[in-house]
Amino acid sequence: GLDLDNCDGQLVSALPQSSFSSSSELSSSHSPGFARLNRREGAGGWSPIVSNEYQWLQIDLGERTEITAVATQGGYGSSDWVTSYLLMFSDSGRNWKQYRQEESIWAFAGNTNADSVIYYKLQHSIKARFLRFVPLDWNPNGRIGMRIEVYGCTYRSEVVAFDGKSCLIYTFNQKLLSTLKDVISLKFKTMQSDGILLHREGQNGDHITLELIKGKLGIYLNSDTKTHPSNAQINITLGSLLDDQHWHSVLIEHFNNQVNFTVDKHTHHFHAKGEFSYLDLDYELSFGGIPVPGKSGTLSHRNFHGCFENIYYNGVNIIDLARRHKSQIYFVGNMSFSCLEPQVVPVTFLSSSSYLALPGTSGQEEVFINFQFRTWNKEGLLLSGKLHASGGFLLYLSDGKVKISLHKPGKALSDITAGAGLNNGQWHSVSFSVKRSRMSVVVDNDVTSSAYASIPLQIYSGDAFYFGGEICCLFISGNISECNTSFGGFQGCMRLISIGNKAVDMISVQKNVFGNFSDLQIDLCGIIDRCLPNYCEHGGECSQSWNSFYCNCANTGYKGATCHYPIYEQSCEAYKHRGNTSGFYNIDSDGSGPLGPFLVYCNMTDTTWTIMQHNNTNLTRVKSANRENPHTVFFKYSASLDQLQATINHAEHCEQELAYHCKKSRLLDKPEGVPLSWWIGRTNETQTYWGGALPAVQKCSCGLEGSCIDSQHYCNCDADRDEWMNDTGFLSYKEHLPVTEIVITDTDRPNSEAAYKLGPLLCRGDRTFWNSASFNTETSYLHFPTFHGELSADVSFFFKTTASLGVFLENLGIQDFIRIELYSPSEVIFSFDVGNGPSEVIVQSLTSLNDNQWHYVKAERNIKEASLQVDQLPQRSRGAPPDGHTRLQLNSQLFVGGTASRQKGFLGCIRSLQLNGMALDLEERAKITPGVEPGCPGHCSSYGNLCHNGGKCREKYSGFSCDCTFSAYAGPFCKKEISAYFGTGTSVTYNFQEYYTLAKNSSSHASSFYADMTLNREEITFAFRTTQTPSLLLYVSSFYKEYLSVILTRNGSLHIRYKLDSHQDPDVFSINIKSMADGQLQHVKINREEERLFVEVIQMKFFLSSGTEFNAIKSLTLGKILGNDVDEETMKANSQGFIGCLSSVQFNHIAPLKAALHHSSSAPIIVKGRFTESNCGTLTGADSTSSETTHSFAGNHSGPIDEGEPLANAIRSDSAIIGGVIAVVIFILLCITAIAIRIYKKKGIYSKNEAKGSENEDSAESALKSELSMQNTASENQKEYFF
Repeated sequence: GLDLDNCDGQLVSALPQSSFSSSSELSSSHSPGFARLNRREGAGGWSPIVSNEYQWLQIDLGERTEITAVATQGGYGSSDWVTSYLLMFSDSGRNWKQYRQEESIWAFAGNTNADSVIYYKLQHSIKARFLRFVPLDWNPNGRIGMRIEVYGCTYRSEVVAFDGKSCLIYTFNQKLLSTLKDVISLKFKTMQSDGILLHREGQNGDHITLELIKGKLGIYLNSDTKTHPSNAQINITLGSLLDDQHWHSVLIEHFNNQVNFTVDKHTHHFHAKGEFSYLDLDYELSFGGIPVPGKSGTLSHRNFHGCFENIYYNGVNIIDLARRHKSQIYFVGNMSFSCLEPQVVPVTFLSSSSYLALPGTSGQEEVFINFQFRTWNKEGLLLSGKLHASGGFLLYLSDGKVKISLHKPGKALSDITAGAGLNNGQWHSVSFSVKRSRMSVVVDNDVTSSAYASIPLQIYSGDAFYFGGEICCLFISGNISECNTSFGGFQGCMRLISIGNKAVDMISVQKNVFGNFSDLQIDLCGIIDRCLPNYCEHGGECSQSWNSFYCNCANTGYKGATCHYPIYEQSCEAYKHRGNTSGFYNIDSDGSGPLGPFLVYCNMTDTTWTIMQHNNTNLTRVKSANRENPHTVFFKYSASLDQLQATINHAEHCEQELAYHCKKSRLLDKPEGVPLSWWIGRTNETQTYWGGALPAVQKCSCGLEGSCIDSQHYCNCDADRDEWMNDTGFLSYKEHLPVTEIVITDTDRPNSEAAYKLGPLLCRGDRTFWNSASFNTETSYLHFPTFHGELSADVSFFFKTTASLGVFLENLGIQDFIRIELYSPSEVIFSFDVGNGPSEVIVQSLTSLNDNQWHYVKAERNIKEASLQVDQLPQRSRGAPPDGHTRLQLNSQLFVGGTASRQKGFLGCIRSLQLNGMALDLEERAKITPGVEPGCPGHCSSYGNLCHNGGKCREKYSGFSCDCTFSAYAGPFCKKEISAYFGTGTSVTYNFQEYYTLAKNSSSHASSFYADMTLNREEITFAFRTTQTPSLLLYVSSFYKEYLSVILTRNGSLHIRYKLDSHQDPDVFSINIKSMADGQLQHVKINREEERLFVEVIQMKFFLSSGTEFNAIKSLTLGKILGNDVDEETMKANSQGFIGCLSSVQFNHIAPLKAALHHSSSAPIIVKGRFTESNCGTLTGADSTSSETTHSFAGNHSGPIDEGEPLANAIRSDSAIIGGVIAVVIFILLCITAIAIRIYKKKGIYSKNEAKGSENEDSAESALKSELSMQNTASENQKEYFF
């Protein structure tokens, strides 16, 4: 073509009258020839005889022309104008194609009055000979009226046609071969779905082939398997529906090893692997086929049948050479230099109510009907008609198969089925015949997919056949309720319809000569591939129907209409704040970004540690390595470096322990010299600082502290002594982690040896989770760069406010915008516009959201729908219009906490703001913005309920912590039971009064001295597990011979004995619903308020008679008591004390068991006998084993399913990643099992219930320590011997 800048000449004004045509004309003065822009001849424009959507105005430009713009006007001085129209183009005046502007916008907006001109520059130019304007809508007070102009320039077109049995071969001079760059460009059009476009062969079996397969274009690069077996084949497929008899452009650019492959507007970049380069290829190219059959193996490739236009190879015009019979070209078979158009007229059924009615062969005793169709829909009525005075047939698609059912009034006669998967968008032929009581259908001329049935009917063909249309209402006489299979008509294209072996002339139908139709487009096939480009993200599978596409997100780790939003949390910190405990979790560190989820171990302590394992955790010894032959080890992690980097960037701190032991093996040698050993981290640079030192200096930590064995050196190992020394420490410079490689060179002298061990990568915290800002005035806001989320956008954040309304964030474009706001105290609105007018999604909450607690908001907008979620309320969503604008185009700044107009600003806090998985640093920006403070106080009001069992929530700048001082439990949320195993005669006594030195000679009354130790109420909770009776569980004594004892009697019933008056017998309350000494975990809760006693083993209420005050309490004993001023029953139980497990003991605010185990030095505690911490209290017998195990391993806790999947699923989706970790865990579990079996033999039934608990805790621990050897395991798990 000409220079594009000047391609805007007027193309219509000079055309003769004969170049204009139309569907009809109102009168000779309204004929199409008068439709030139700004002219007033005739009636001043074209108008059809009736105004409906089947009218058109057509111009013939005489030859293929490049069209860059169009303009329209109404009829001069009239009330006739068109308000919206379609533009179609064609090379032959047949088989039209609709022009699409953006994605799926078909219609052009037209005029609003008779005389002003509406001008459109086309986004991409049209190259065609014929143009058609099809009015869709017009002035309701007038009729259709048009004057038009088209702008463009001449287009140079060289074509060559192939008949499917020929090909063209171009041999070129080797000197012209540019080794650096190779470019092939061409256009093609065809009606065949298969054929070779281009082939080039190499000497040793290498070849490159461009081939059309099922309407898609594939490029196959096949390098010889002998020379490079690893990458025998690359095949990339682009395009779809390319057999539509319209021009498609192809461009292949190859430089070095990079290949760009473009079909129409879609480009795929890839690397030709290995040694593949055009240098291995012969100096000939063949177009249209492979010249010597069998040269490329056994594939039966079909030659191309269709036309090529403008073939260029490195700037050489191949068709021009061929036309001039140059010697570089030779032909196989016939070809011509003009492109003949097959006269096939397709029709498009636009909706399920579209139909085409054609006259039948009335009264004959046989019926033959043939046609072809293409569609994406699985269901739809293709054809129906009468076969009898009272019976008919239906030929329809069902689940992608062709089915035929015959029916008579009141009964269905027979059903036959043929073909499968016919909704794949390809053309399929159907041949239906009924003759003499035999019915048959053949699909795709394939005998194997055909079906026959004999029918008990006398055949009289009806007088009409209906293609498409909805069933029941069209033709079936009699009662409509008989027709129970009511479903919609066919949506798709049909062509080559013939009835009784006579082809149907669709142009005559279009001109209303015979037949009738509704909602059809005749002479074009409007099928489009909605899965190209594929808008399903993260590897979601795209499928489609005629109107829409669908994404299958199974096994992607993402959810939503386009698989955009992650199922998993971004960090361990986020899991922790949903109340999850330590275990394996999938995390997705960049949210909805491109990186997938991966498995980590989350260790939920007061801080949250993320543990990322690698494949080489053992202590490894190295001998005989030197500079020429170094010992190099690589570490492969359970995630990719990109995934690790994202996690490291989020973390507050990361570290990795590198242990290095040496004997006559140096690390650095001389301070400034070349190092003898080094390691390489994520940046791929050599690092010469060792554990604990700083990056800039070439030292170990002892060199930094000045504590090395030999002060002349900066590392212990550099002292070079003949004894084991070590330079071990943590590497914690985030940019260099993780360690990916270690190189050791100095171990080849006699007696010289080194050993290294690299721990897992540990990261703590999540900076983004607590990153927040407080907005203190309505006019204050933070601004950030424009948000780019053209096709999919997700925004999530937490907010906290007392205000009743305010805008959380807003970003504007010229017309498009996106905004999320608190509209009222109980309403959040997400509103946006992508060009189809403003749209909003509203979530209403039953409770008010301005309660100064954290609330979570997540909004997402993609091509298919927009959705909004607030907290755990049901998600609301709204679908996008099927053929509307899809791109969100913003250009101003992103405002957070306010708007550009400074109206309705937000007052309160916004935290953890993420846009498309990227966190915005609110704190950094808030530091320099007036009216906005970094950070936000007050997390306990929202997260306090995560502190259980009497733990108190304490505020921190970023987040909170649970203070378990007054709780009998431990752990980050005070949920971890503290249990201990008591052996025979074990006793644990907690003294309330340490002042035994009560002055004997003191005259002061004792009660005043002990006044502070008098109790009106107690709250006691504990759990126990034993098989021993009788047993003494708990005893509280006083200085006044008052006491409380909780015992198990010989038959296993629970007795609570209260003596609150030293002159009376004790009150005894017994609970004997079942034996409680059955080895199961039993929970007991005793609550006394003055004389009322509540016991929660079963809900019971008792009353005391012996008094209401517990005076001068002295001590609390668990297990055997050493005094003897108690009643006989208690003494009986005390004879053996208690053997078994006690867990989570709490007496008012005192936790004696915890004090004895964790603070024995500081607390007033006396321990006698064998007393060991155990985790026997974590399991409640067999029933909960399964759920608990999952929970401690993978944290599948309460709440929605996406919180953290059980390990089994994790393995399935990340098997490759976690193989190493799992192997270790399994090894440890086996060790534990072995030990447990030995214990079991010693301890009898009891250990059954206990081993389960310790297995979990220890395997989790061990997964971290994963290098434990057999002896270690035994010593680590020593506590288990005391079950």
